[in-house]
Amino acid sequence: MAITFSDLHTESGLKSLDDFLSGKSYVSGNKLTKDDIKVYAAVLKNPGDSFPNVSQWYNCVCSHLATCFPGKAVGVGLCGKAAPAESAEAEAPAADDDDDDLDLFGDETEEEKKAAEEREASKKSAKKKESGKSSVLLDVKPWDDETDMKKLEEAVRSVEMPGLLWGASKLAAVGYGIKKLQIMLTIVDDLVSVDNLIEEHLTTEPRNEHIQSCDIVAFNKI
Repeated sequence: MAITFSDLHTESGLKSLDDFLSGKSYVSGNKLTKDDIKVYAAVLKNPGDSFPNVSQWYNCVCSHLATCFPGKAVGVGLCGKAAPAESAEAEAPAADDDDDDLDLFGDETEEEKKAAEEREASKKSAKKKESGKSSVLLDVKPWDDETDMKKLEEAVRSVEMPGLLWGASKLAAVGYGIKKLQIMLTIVDDLVSVDNLIEEHLTTEPRNEHIQSCDIVAFNKI
């Protein structure tokens, strides 16, 4: 189905154009082409809130032309101001005289469908990459009452890796004069495994000189 330029002077023509532009940035897809300039030239003015899609598109084209071709376009008014046609032939895509009709309502081309599918796949991929976080409370126990708890905490906090953030801590009595370190940590789930943190970092040399064992007291998704 084609729409003529003269139709764009009527409310029914603008309504058809408004429906066609729903969900689109430009007439031919996601970038401005000579088709946009042709249609822009046929639309007498910004139709306003009555046709919101046309209004948004009109402003985009107007802004683009005013930026790229200040004061110049092929017989096209820039933001409501008449523009001279001189020297524009080499700078702006001209409308073909024999192209009276522009098919705005044809089926999407294969290239457009492929581009839309790639954008959708990219959005889904980006969502998958968004990883959750967890808050963990860890009990860190020393070997005996002679263990320097300050050095023990320093050993714990010396573990650094992407997705790991150490938080508040305190000492809690265990018995027989022995205290344990209770410490909070926040992790990015896809980057840090608490089990690996304990087994491969906290209870291995040289930190096991101070740390006898670690226990997960609380594990909560944020």
